[in-house]
Amino acid sequence: MDHCTTSAHTLLNTVLILWLCTRAFGTELGFVTCGSVVKLLNVRHNVRLHSHDVRYGSGSGQQSVTGVTTVEDSNSYWSVRGTSTAVCQRGTPVRCGQTIRLTHVNTGRNLHSHYFASPLSSNQEVSAFGEEGEGDSLDEWTVLCGGAVWEREESVRFQHTATDGLLSVTGEQYGRPIHGQREVHAMLTANQHNYWRAMEGVFMKPSEAPGTRDNGSPLHTEF
Repeated sequence: MDHCTTSAHTLLNTVLILWLCTRAFGTELGFVTCGSVVKLLNVRHNVRLHSHDVRYGSGSGQQSVTGVTTVEDSNSYWSVRGTSTAVCQRGTPVRCGQTIRLTHVNTGRNLHSHYFASPLSSNQEVSAFGEEGEGDSLDEWTVLCGGAVWEREESVRFQHTATDGLLSVTGEQYGRPIHGQREVHAMLTANQHNYWRAMEGVFMKPSEAPGTRDNGSPLHTEF
């Protein structure tokens, strides 16, 4: 029986999934794999990519995406997934140059961007969009890194596939109701504001054969 369930929209479910997956798979991998559940740290501003069921009051009106300094917040977990046209087999290392989706675990919405202006800096708005992990082509991001695969200790960039914007933080802070959280946006300029590193989470271990665990029992291939 695979205890790593396919959806989690509450804190209790998130904690249970992380505990069970850690027991089953361990966290010793040196690279990020498909199906992993991770927190992403902006290394310039020391904030983790975050979302919550709070919508923007302007622009798209979609679910907001921010950066938070709190390490323990369960709303900072994202699932690494393939796209609607390119399956990302669970446990497979994410390649540099590969296009992925990042799905917010607690709300089931995908990291998303478009040409709306972000509310504080007037850069390109980044939001969370879709339902139960299904959205559209504007949910797709290309992993930009230096080697063959996305190394866990490496600082990488995420480039929005449709607009070429780079996922960024430049330090602007929100007031109420999300006081102190940083604006997350996209920009075309490659600089120190758009480097991210995989931090806390569960990193799914590759199986010897697709669809099996190390002991040969079936393993679900979608998260």
